[in-house]
Amino acid sequence: MIHLTAIIGSGAKIAANVEIGPHSIIGGAVTIADDCVIGANVVIEGEATIGRGNRIGHGAMIGGEPQDVSFSPTTRSRVEIGERNIIREQCTIHRGTTADSATKIGDDNFLMVNAHIGHNCVIGNKVIIANNVLLGGYVTVDDQAFLGGGSVFHQNMRAGRLIIAQGASAFSKDIPPFVIAAEHNYVFGLNTIGLRRAGFSREERDEIKHAFKLIYLSGLNTRQALEKSREKKWTEVAREFFDFVGEAITKRGICPFHRSSSANDL
Repeated sequence: MIHLTAIIGSGAKIAANVEIGPHSIIGGAVTIADDCVIGANVVIEGEATIGRGNRIGHGAMIGGEPQDVSFSPTTRSRVEIGERNIIREQCTIHRGTTADSATKIGDDNFLMVNAHIGHNCVIGNKVIIANNVLLGGYVTVDDQAFLGGGSVFHQNMRAGRLIIAQGASAFSKDIPPFVIAAEHNYVFGLNTIGLRRAGFSREERDEIKHAFKLIYLSGLNTRQALEKSREKKWTEVAREFFDFVGEAITKRGICPFHRSSSANDL
C-alpha cells in the first residue's frame, strides 16, 4: 500500500490499511491512523497527527512552517486532523506558530483544491471549504459552515455555525452563526435553506429569525440589542446567536447587515 518511491521517516507511525502514493514524503514525527489514502507528491512533515479514514489529494502540503515572520524553525508545534476528512489537491495546512500550539481540523470536512489553512486555525466538523479559499492565522470556522471559492478570511476572525460565505468575498469581522455573508464584511440574511436541511424545527428557525432582526433590524446598536435580548427567554439556538455576537463585539465586531437587502427575505 506504500509506493516504492515514497519516503517515510524512520520515526513515522503508519497504521493498518494506509495507502501512500508515489513520491510522497512522510516525516519522522508524523502519525497516520488506519484507512487513510494519501496521493502522490504529498508532503506531511513536523508533528502532524492524521486521524482515521482521511483522503489526502495529490500535492497537498501538511505541517509546513507557518507564514509568520516571527516564527522560529526550532519551535515545536503541531497539526491535528480528525477523521474522515477529504483534503483535495494542493491544499496547504500549516502548523502552529507558537510553542506547543496546533492547527486543528475536526471530522468529516471537505477541503477543495488549493484551500489554505493558516497557522493555528481551528476547523470544526462537516465544514466545506471550496477552491482557493484563504484562511489567515488563528481563524476559527464552526461546524457545518460553507466557505465559497476564492473567499478570504482575515487572521483572528471567526465564522459561525452553518454560515454560507459567498465566493470571492473578503471578511475581517466575525460572521454570526446561521447567516449568509458576502462581498466585503456584509451579512445579507439568514441561511434558511441550510437551517431546514440541518433539521432545525420551524420554532427554532422562527426564534433565530427574531434574534437576527433584534440584532440587525431593530434600530438599536448591538450592545443595546443584546441588553434587550435578556428581557426574554430564548431557545438554545437563539441564545447561541446572541452569545456569539456578545463575544464578537469585545474583539473584532460582527459583519453588518447590507441595507439594500430585504428583511422580507429572511
